[in-house]
Amino acid sequence: MIDHAGRDRLYRSRSGMILGVCKGLARYFDVSLFWTRVIAVLLMFFTGFWPLVGIYLLAGFLLKPEPVLPLNNDEESDFYQAYARSRNEGLSRIKSKFDRLDKRIRRLENVVTSKEFDWDRRFKR
Repeated sequence: MIDHAGRDRLYRSRSGMILGVCKGLARYFDVSLFWTRVIAVLLMFFTGFWPLVGIYLLAGFLLKPEPVLPLNNDEESDFYQAYARSRNEGLSRIKSKFDRLDKRIRRLENVVTSKEFDWDRRFKR
């Protein structure tokens, strides 16, 4: 089941300072954002500047951004993951859902506009 705080998956934050990686890590591990940033800066100094900057940039481009709206159930989470992987896959899922709804509406219209429905309605009055 989905944790409503968004801690079920690691996302980068949409409101972070630089690509939102530290804020996403802080939310995922439920730790202070300040200490996450302090640890990142300390690691940058102790491991050398470029290795951590490279890992940070790589994480910033590979992590999916957090959903704009909170995900309430597994179906919404599956759709967001599919859309984040491939927009075409997400759009094809939406198209198939609307096609199924369109077919249901057409069947309903056929029943409502049929002559039998009209006769049944007149006789029941």
